[in-house]
Amino acid sequence: MQKHTIFEGILERGMVGIVRAGSPDAAVQIAEACIAGGITALEVAFTTPDTLGVLRTLRERHGHEVLLGAGTVLDTETARAAILAGAQFIISPGVNVETITLCQRYQVLAMPGAMTPTEIVTALQAGADIVKVFPAEMFGPAYIKALRAPLPQAPLMPTGGVTVENLHAWFASGAVAVGIGGSLSGPGATGDYAAVTARAQAFVAQMALIRTAKSSG
Repeated sequence: MQKHTIFEGILERGMVGIVRAGSPDAAVQIAEACIAGGITALEVAFTTPDTLGVLRTLRERHGHEVLLGAGTVLDTETARAAILAGAQFIISPGVNVETITLCQRYQVLAMPGAMTPTEIVTALQAGADIVKVFPAEMFGPAYIKALRAPLPQAPLMPTGGVTVENLHAWFASGAVAVGIGGSLSGPGATGDYAAVTARAQAFVAQMALIRTAKSSG
């Protein structure tokens, strides 16, 4: 699948679910619960044990029906291993130029994390496809709107603090997508995967309302 197809897929879905767990089995279960609820773009964080195994399992099960990426990627070695395991996009908490370059070499979506205008511009100059604004909960949707004034060309994906209740505010402020962590997968920590599915369904329903309002407005 070509990189531009992955990019368009992220924008179309508007949401990337973050899978972070204490065991590989729990990570797979959380991912499956998200998929069952309709969230089909997932980031598996490298703080999860055997992240590469989780990526391979999900890729084998779902093929290209699910957009699958690796998160908390700090260096090129980790990025390359994730790509070989089936990751179609690479998400980092910060800007690592070498990792962005590697992603562009292999036509994999680069989504580095940044907070300040300087970091965002540095990421874009290095070839970032989408910039993860993190930790977004520190400033809220108003910060995305403020960033978009001098940087209207920047595709921003706030991550941290995104909930069903404030989902519309992030997009109204100019986000192209959002990363969703604990407010989606939180119940998975206690094995309540049905609740994860229910939360995913709630996010998908809210996104549909946002899309409908935008198209009619």
